[in-house]
Amino acid sequence: MTYATIMVSLASDQSNERCLGIASEMVERFDARVVGSAAAEFSPPLYFTSGEQADKLIEQGRNAVKTRLSELESEFRKVMNRGAKHVEWRANMEVPIRFVAREARAADIIVIGQSRDSAFTDPFARVNPSDLVVQAGRPLLIVPETADWLDLRSVLVAWKDTPEARRAIVDSLPLLRKAKDVTIAEIVEDGGSREAALKRTNDVVTWLSHHDIAANALVPEESSTRDAAASLDSIASSVGAGVIVAGAYGHSRWREWVLGGVTQHLATESTRCVLLSR
Repeated sequence: MTYATIMVSLASDQSNERCLGIASEMVERFDARVVGSAAAEFSPPLYFTSGEQADKLIEQGRNAVKTRLSELESEFRKVMNRGAKHVEWRANMEVPIRFVAREARAADIIVIGQSRDSAFTDPFARVNPSDLVVQAGRPLLIVPETADWLDLRSVLVAWKDTPEARRAIVDSLPLLRKAKDVTIAEIVEDGGSREAALKRTNDVVTWLSHHDIAANALVPEESSTRDAAASLDSIASSVGAGVIVAGAYGHSRWREWVLGGVTQHLATESTRCVLLSR
């Protein structure tokens, strides 16, 4: 298993420099094809007028979107044409999440920039990773603005004995094979058994060994008084993790998927690259 095709999702309203840099590294490490994707749609202001003046404003808005998509293509090709064996660009004038989620069928993994102001992401200008991980059916590599390179010296797998975590570790196998150190960590929840957690994480370590990946199990001695996100950050710092792998968890509310606290933290606030899968 490898990442034969890597898709990079570009935003029209924020810098894509870090995202493109990490995607370029991924393409080189895996000798992969790369597909750039971007979409945007003109969003009329609330005070929008009507008639001839409205038609003129709509035309101006749509022309501005076309220009921006063309600029994004140039940014993408400038970085990727340096060494990728196959470079492809896909773009359209529509709501970004619909476009990228649909085009995700063409990729093994999607590299996307972090949206720290997740609650205020402009849905007409960029894709919110928290939404995409639910709709894409593909793993995401979420890149924070602080990421200078894809640091695979140490990778932390945030284990929880759920289908989402099992899916995430399978989706991350190509990445784990490139890592120098891999740690499988589980945070014992209140009332949970550390002994049972150690058995689970050691099972995962053994499973990885059958894929020629050496890993270590880590279960903190005592349950932390901090919340799970803070505990996970502490573990990541202690093992020097450059990348965190995790399943995307959430629950249904008012017919929408609402991500859990730890998943939301990883998608919007982590200072490390995060591979999320569901």
